[in-house]
Amino acid sequence: MKKIDVFNHIWPKPFYDALIDHIGEMTDITMRSGKVPMMTDLDRRFEVMDQFGPDYCQILSLASPPYEKYADPAKALELARIASDSMADLCRDYPARFPGFIGTAVMSNTDALVAETRYNIEELGAVGMQIFTNVSGKPLDAPEFEPFFEYMASAGKPVWLHPARGANFPDYLSEEQSEYEIWWTFGWPYETSAAMARLVFSGHFDRHPGLNVITHHAGGMVPFFEGRVGPGWDQMGARTSDRDLAAVRKGLKRPHLEYFKEFYADTASFGSAKAIAHAMEFFGEDRVLFASDAPFDPEGGPMYIRETIKVIDGVDLTQEQRKKLYQDNAVELLGLKL
Repeated sequence: MKKIDVFNHIWPKPFYDALIDHIGEMTDITMRSGKVPMMTDLDRRFEVMDQFGPDYCQILSLASPPYEKYADPAKALELARIASDSMADLCRDYPARFPGFIGTAVMSNTDALVAETRYNIEELGAVGMQIFTNVSGKPLDAPEFEPFFEYMASAGKPVWLHPARGANFPDYLSEEQSEYEIWWTFGWPYETSAAMARLVFSGHFDRHPGLNVITHHAGGMVPFFEGRVGPGWDQMGARTSDRDLAAVRKGLKRPHLEYFKEFYADTASFGSAKAIAHAMEFFGEDRVLFASDAPFDPEGGPMYIRETIKVIDGVDLTQEQRKKLYQDNAVELLGLKL
């Protein structure tokens, strides 16, 4: 069977060159991405991929951070076009290695957001679009982003939800920034979970039937906290006096937990078997997809792929279930032709 890695990251050379020309030098999270050879060196990427045999292939997506972190809306649109065109070229040149790519939506440029998304999907053939859990601190259920979700639902292509949070999100209100990289270790799963909740309770899935969202890192905190997400949130409004939050929950067409279970999740869990098992139990075997989060590991790529495969092969699954994780779920959701 194929092993289709649906969430790993790359900076194609034309994009990387344009990025460095724009920012001058890498700092913070751009430095974290740029210093990994597999991110920018195609030969090194092929060396890593070859370690896992001819059946291993990748769906390409850009690495963090989101465009708005380092570019104004106009420049972000320019960089996005270079990135998507470059990934489309890689998929055309190496179809066995890269059967598809994910465009990254320019959420900061709302005037061009839908048009550029349409360009990715309808002209370049992107299998979906990547967004981040906030847009310069704005929630995804802000009205200006609604047309994006409307289009993605109508196009029948999934949205990849990547966490975005930096050290400028403090752990405590008395401090200016997060300490000890807590913003990443615990902040990113929280960001994912918060964004999921905003999409659910704002009614996005009622207004846009068919909207499919793939959550990174096995669904964040949601599967582990199913009791709080489900029965716990049945009490929504009991602890809030400034507005009637019970009306929000009751305004949904279905019980809120059902919407959370309709997200998809990937297996990028840094080698945690329990996280993948929780995701399988919560979302179901048809809604979990193999992903490694390469190349962000101490070895610069192979470790996360190797450990994720090891975990999936070691989990108590039938051969049919394992095939769904590695291949079938991706083929069906992304519309791949292998």
